Amino acid sequence: MPPARGGRRGPKEASMLHRTIRARCAAAMAAFLFAATALAEGSSSPDPAHALEGAALVRALRAGGFTLYFRHTATDFSQGDRLAAGLGDCATQRNLSEAGRAQARAIGEAIRALRLPVGEVIASPFCRTLETGRLMFGRAEPSAVVRGYEGTSAANADYTRLVALLASPPAPGTLRMITSHGTPCRALAGPPHLAEGEAAVLRPAGAGFVVVARIRPDDWAGLARTEMEK
Repeated sequence: MPPARGGRRGPKEASMLHRTIRARCAAAMAAFLFAATALAEGSSSPDPAHALEGAALVRALRAGGFTLYFRHTATDFSQGDRLAAGLGDCATQRNLSEAGRAQARAIGEAIRALRLPVGEVIASPFCRTLETGRLMFGRAEPSAVVRGYEGTSAANADYTRLVALLASPPAPGTLRMITSHGTPCRALAGPPHLAEGEAAVLRPAGAGFVVVARIRPDDWAGLARTEMEK
């Protein structure tokens, strides 16, 4: 609706604008409070009241409804991120090592062996996170939301949209897979920092989420082996 004559907004348009502003402010405040509470509580270890492991974890994952937030697999720390050219040039970034590529493939194979219902796969637009997702699942959609900021500077990181994503359930009967970095997870859920290739299993809860499990890279083979031996 165009502004009313003379540049002023009509009552209906002004009311809609105020509602939009209030909604955005509320979402931002919810994200801030959620992150502040998580950091105050001090741990992204599984909540004892909701923790899952072993066969119970596999059964829950097969039913869907969770987000698996992976930190990218092992990288070559002799390389550094020199991002002046943007994120499209992998030669200016720290990339997966050969061990990291093997790690990602092995995790993907275990997930398929466990018959987990993989839904959307979202990756930070860095080369190492996109490659992790594609090696695990054969696909990955780049998104700055799971990274927390646009461009090449983390100075103005804002996790509001990431909190909203993690608080929302994935498509019914599926798991949402995210391949990103350790920092956003630590910022929202607290320490300890995810190791390379480690996943936090998150269940939506109100305006945020709860951590129900953490799965290290080597844990996947054990979960798959246990299921095969049944």
